[in-house]
Amino acid sequence: MKARTAQRHFKDSLKSISRNGWMTFASVSAVTVTLLLVGVFVMIMMNLSKVADDLEKDVEIKVIVELTADEASITKLKDEITHTTGVAEVKYSTKEDELKKLILDFGDDLRLFEQQNPLHNVFVVKAKNPQETEVVAKKIDRLDNTFEVKYGEGKIERLFSILNTSRNVGLVLILALLFTAMFLISNTIRITIVARRRDIEIMKLVGATNWFIRIPFILEGMWLGILGAIIPITLVSVLYYNIYKMLEPKLAQGNLFKLLDYSPFIYQVDALILLMGVLIGVWGSFMSVRKFLRV
Repeated sequence: MKARTAQRHFKDSLKSISRNGWMTFASVSAVTVTLLLVGVFVMIMMNLSKVADDLEKDVEIKVIVELTADEASITKLKDEITHTTGVAEVKYSTKEDELKKLILDFGDDLRLFEQQNPLHNVFVVKAKNPQETEVVAKKIDRLDNTFEVKYGEGKIERLFSILNTSRNVGLVLILALLFTAMFLISNTIRITIVARRRDIEIMKLVGATNWFIRIPFILEGMWLGILGAIIPITLVSVLYYNIYKMLEPKLAQGNLFKLLDYSPFIYQVDALILLMGVLIGVWGSFMSVRKFLRV
């Protein structure tokens, strides 16, 4: 394509937007509303996914060591656990450390047990893949000098099932919302093009190629997508900034989970909204103008 032709296409697409004011407004409004919904939903689902990941990372296996195990046996057990397939991290906690934790949690009354500590030495283990915690725990349980292996049996399986279900439901909802957005926006753009079908037919009759006719409409769809993405990007950025500023200090105190950091997360969401606006606008224009090229 020659530079002069490309320049003409750009000018034609911009003129068309300004010339068809109400149709442009309708298209941009449709893009704005749908992209705003998509942007807010993506923002929520990404943070819920992070919460799910944080919960998974906090899953631990507690390996309680036999009281009769001596230092050599404990060292050997630690080495065996470390080299067990699927183990990512191993931390050793003596029975004295375990008693200190209990005193810290339940009060000084438990200091009575400092003279004769009834607790066991403990290994705290994390699996490389949290979903394989049960498998790793059963492997460790078969090792010598393990008194008991705890990993929240029953509860962990339900937790992972809920997290996987929530991720799948979220993905389905996002895809459904995207398809709905594509349908609404493409139909709105189609109405705009239907109003100008006579222009397309005339250009086709005088010998214009399909791509010569199509490119200005595709560019117009791109402009509509960009214009429709401006308000969602602004609102989503401001909304997340205020939510992050309000909730993050409170969540940090609880130390349970965190929101995704404002930067670079919000810029990724903004880029996604802009990309979706452009792609949906181009796709809607491409599909809508196609039927009028058969003259």
